[in-house]
Amino acid sequence: MEQDGLFDGLFDGPDNPGAFDTGGLAAKLRQLAAENILIGGSSWKYEGWLGQIYRRQRYLSRGKFSKKLFEADCLREYAETFPTVCGDFAFYQFPTEEFWRRLFGLTPEHFRFAFKVPEQITCKVFPAHPRYGAAGGRDNEAFLDSRMFQDMFVRPLLPHRQKTALLIFEFGAFGRRSFASLAEFLDRLDPFLASLPPEFRYAVEIRNPGFLDKDYFACLRSHGVAHVYNAWSKMPELRYQIAIPDSVTACFLVCRALLRHGRVYEDAVAAFAPYREVQDPNPEARESMRVLIGRARENKEFLFLFVNNRLEGNAPSTILSLVEP
Repeated sequence: MEQDGLFDGLFDGPDNPGAFDTGGLAAKLRQLAAENILIGGSSWKYEGWLGQIYRRQRYLSRGKFSKKLFEADCLREYAETFPTVCGDFAFYQFPTEEFWRRLFGLTPEHFRFAFKVPEQITCKVFPAHPRYGAAGGRDNEAFLDSRMFQDMFVRPLLPHRQKTALLIFEFGAFGRRSFASLAEFLDRLDPFLASLPPEFRYAVEIRNPGFLDKDYFACLRSHGVAHVYNAWSKMPELRYQIAIPDSVTACFLVCRALLRHGRVYEDAVAAFAPYREVQDPNPEARESMRVLIGRARENKEFLFLFVNNRLEGNAPSTILSLVEP
C-alpha cells in the first residue's frame, strides 16, 4: 500500500508553455498526492489535450505528427502531470502479460493505476450490439466467476501490484431479467466479494439508482470494498450519493465523474469530441468533488478521483478547477 510522501519528485517535467497552466496543475496534484489524494483522468489518449498536457513536438515522425507514436507513448508525458489514471480500456478485454509489462513500463515508480475489471466478469446479459456478435442478448455464464477473475485478470497483474492502486467492478444498469431485486444481486455479489484476493483494493460501481440501499452498502462494508460515487446519466447526482449516511464503505474513497445527469454517453461524445475545452461547465459536480477532497483531507483517507472528458468537455480543465484556490 502507498505511504505518505511516496509521490515526491514525480512531476519533474518541464512546464508546458501556453494558456493552460500545466506546471501549476502538476504541482498542485503532487501536493495532493502527498496527502494520498490521487486525481486523474479516465484514460489518456486524447489528441485534444495537445497544447495542454501534451507537446506536439514529442510525437513527430519525419516532421509530421504521428498518431501511432502518440498513442504508444503519450502515457509517459501524461504521468509528468498526473499521479494516477483509470484504465477504462480493461473493461473490454483481458490484457496479456506482455501488454501489462509495456504499460507499467511507461510510468514512473510512484504512478498509480486503477483498472475497470473486464465486462466478462461484470456483465449479466450481453447487450444486443454488433460488438458482442453471437453472444449479444445472451446470459453471460462467466458473470462474477471468481476463478476466471483471478486466473485471467488478477494473476497477470500481481507482478505489478505496487502500481495497481484499485480495481473497479462496473455494473451496468440491470433489468428485471437480470435481477428482480437488490437482494438477488447481493446474493451473487456477496460471495464473490468474499473471494477477492487481498493484494488489491476494490470498488463497486452500480448504475441502478434503486440499489443505493443500506443492504448494498452493508455488503460492501463487510468486505472493505468502496462504493464508487459516480456521475452518470441516470444515477443521482454526486452530492446526493455523498450525502447518504451509509455510503462510506471502506477506508478509502472513490469517485468517477463521467457524465452530467440526464445526458447519455453518445450525446456527450458527439457534443464534446475531440475534448479540447470545457463546453458545459458543471458547478454542482465540481463542488461535490471538492467536498470529497475536503473529506479525504479531514479524515486522512485515500481518495481516488477520476474525471472523464464527457463530464464537461475537457478533463484537464475540470481537474484544474478543482485544485485552484
